[in-house]
Order: sequence, then structure tokens, then C-alpha cells
Amino acid sequence: MQKRKVNHEESAVSKTIDRRTFLQLSAATVAGSAITLSSPTAQSATKVKSSAHIVIAGAGAAGLTAANLLSKRLEGVKITLIDARKAHYYQPGFTLVAAGIKEANYVESTTAEYVPKGVELITESIVEFDPDANSVSTASGQTINYDYLILATGLSLDYEAISGMDQNRIGTQGLGSMYHSPEKAHATWKLLDKFADTGGNGVFLRPNTEMKCAGAPLKYAFITEDHLVRRGNRSKANLVYNANNNSLFGVPIVHEKLRMLFEQRDIAINYNHILSAIDIDKQIATFSTPNGLVEQEYDFINVVPPMRAAAAVRNSPLPWQSGPWAEDGWVEVNKNNLRHERYPNIFAVGDIAGVPKGKTAASVKWQVPVAVDHLVADIQGNTSDAFYDGYTSCPMVTRLGRAMLIEFDYHNNLTPSFPGIIAPLEELWISWVMKTMALKPTYISMLRGRA
Repeated sequence: MQKRKVNHEESAVSKTIDRRTFLQLSAATVAGSAITLSSPTAQSATKVKSSAHIVIAGAGAAGLTAANLLSKRLEGVKITLIDARKAHYYQPGFTLVAAGIKEANYVESTTAEYVPKGVELITESIVEFDPDANSVSTASGQTINYDYLILATGLSLDYEAISGMDQNRIGTQGLGSMYHSPEKAHATWKLLDKFADTGGNGVFLRPNTEMKCAGAPLKYAFITEDHLVRRGNRSKANLVYNANNNSLFGVPIVHEKLRMLFEQRDIAINYNHILSAIDIDKQIATFSTPNGLVEQEYDFINVVPPMRAAAAVRNSPLPWQSGPWAEDGWVEVNKNNLRHERYPNIFAVGDIAGVPKGKTAASVKWQVPVAVDHLVADIQGNTSDAFYDGYTSCPMVTRLGRAMLIEFDYHNNLTPSFPGIIAPLEELWISWVMKTMALKPTYISMLRGRA
């Protein structure tokens, strides 16, 4: 069968959408985002005056959103944003790059373009947090004192925890890993493109740690399967997904839906399989299981490394001291207001927060306004009733042109933003359009504090 390229799949899908419907969808998406941000923290017309110094550690999605919201609500404060990385990545787009739907530059911009006027940006890494002295230290030896600290450092990809793994070889020998960078996501697409023509053994997995967008490895298995189908080569491939525990997804009803879809599409599932080693030359992945080590040969693999807090956070007093989030260094915050449990002038938002759910960009839209509202109230000598209940969103792509918009909270309740329009467990083109077209503009608005 003639090879069918789908690098611009969203263009073909969009042709089936009339302009009026698309505009209505876009408006609904932006309106929905505005609602989630204005409640619980409607911005007051009058700025609060203060001479406080607020340090924001990390200038990713959470850090930039916090900087913009604070600059809109406060007057006279000093806000310092610290992050060594000058590039800004739209990380929800990495899957689209690795799927051949978007080019690598789709996810790339610069941090500086989102920094609000009056906010100081220090392009250095933080090497030490001293919450008892209310200070941070940077790689150049600067010590910066603060009145309030917002931790938005994101997380670290721990490829070194996988024996035999070599990040430099991603994109060769069937070794893919879309989380690494825009360049490696694109290199992973090149491997998938070849695999869709030749078939073989495709291996997918997730780590046995908390991770950003836990649905991404699942959707990538679906995307790979659909590429094979579209090229008439599905019968040439064996696909297997290795879950780290007894479930495909932390929300039981979503797990069951995904299990059924995997079964329908002949994607095998191994539960309690954790990647421990890889032989890149022999193309063999080794998984730890309750019954010992198991080897799997692969022609294409998408490696998702363990994810942990950055070393400077892990080695500080800030992480949980016990419990499920202690080992990997997630910050000890109250799950409903994101305030540190032992240091009340510190908040943690985004991936670094040690809370039961919420390592997605969509969660940032809900978390940051709550944390900001509590911080501003504290400056005023007041309290806030702003409340984060674990909202997390996962646009689960299940084939090219279809997705499920899965939204849920701490209690595993489904919390759809568009009831009656988008059913959360149905594979819909409208959810696909939101993922591939509508969400990035909303994300940019969030960064600028406008959503």
C-alpha cells in the first residue's frame, strides 16, 4: 500500500469543521479558561500596595503565570524571577511533535517575552534553598533574600536511573523519548515514521514515579497504532504498554475505558512492569516485575524516565519528610491552598508541588491563582478562602483526529468544563481540535495572566 503521510493531520481534520462551529469552539475554550481563572480569585481593580520582595524560583508555565498575576495585583513590590533556561517550551505540544503533527519549533519560544514589565529576570540556576534564612543562592554565588517565595521549579528527568540509558542516542536504534526536548521529540517522530512503514515490536511505558501529564505515554501508544493502521501495516506490528502498577490511569473509570480501547486495538498490557535497564545496541528493554526481571525486544520504544524534584529542592528542608512524596523531593504543601506546611511564606505550584494530582499545564491555571490569592491576602494581613480541589485535565488523543477530554479532581470525580457539549469519555473530533489548535493560544494567555 502506498505510504500515507499525516504530518499535517490537523489540516485535514479542520477542513471538516465549518467556520462558525470552529469559532464557537474557540470562544467556548477561552471563556471556559477565563471562568476557571477568575474563580476563585477575581482580580481586584485596585492594586495592593506593598514593599515586599517576592522571589519566584522557576520560569516555566507556573512561574511565568505567577509573575504576571502578581504584577497585576500588587504595586510597589519587588518581584524576582530566577531560571537559567532562556528558552520556553510549550510542553503539552511535545506529544504532537513526536506524532509528526507539529514541527519542533511549534513548542519553542523564549522566557523573556512573557516576563511582565517591572519583574527582574535572573538567568541563573538556584543551587540552594535556605527557608530558615529566607534566602536562595544561585550558581554564581549570589544570595537573594525574600519575604515570600513561590517554588515553580518544575521537575527533573532522571534518565540516569535507567541502567544503560544514553540520552545522546535518542533518535537512533529505535530509541525514542518525547519528553527530553523538542529536538528529541522530533527525532522520536522520525523513528515512529519508520516504524509505521516496517512494523515490528513497539514498546511503551511509564515510570514508577509521579510524572507530568501521566496520559502522554498512553496517547502515544494510541497514536502509534493509528499510524500503522493508516499505512496498512497494523498486522506487521506487536504493541505492548507496560504500566507501572495495577492500573493504566489513576481515575478508575478512565482506566476501564482505556483498558477497553487497548483491547479493541490489540495493544497488549503488562501491569507492574517498571523499566530498569536498556541495551540500546541489542534493542532490549529490561523491566522489573513482581516475578523478577523481564526482557522485551523492541524495534521502537518510547522511554519515559523517572521524574523527580530538582536536586536543589530535594536537598533542602522543603520536601515532604515522610509519605509517598518524600523520596522524590516533592514540596510539602497544603493540597488545597499550595502553602508550605512548615514555612507559611512559601508556596509551591506546578509540577514541584507535592499534591495528589496536578502535574499538567491545565492544573497550573487553577493552582497559581489560588496560591497568589493567599499570598496577596497575607500581605494585607487577611486570609483567603481560595481553594484548589485538584483539577487536572488530560486531552487523551486516541487516534489522529479524535481525543477524549478527561478532566478530574482529587476525588477522581470527572469534572467536565463543557457538560452537554463534550462528553469526557467519548472519542470526539472537537476534543482533538482543542488539543491541536485551541489550547496553545489559551496557554499563552495564561502565561500572560490574561486568561
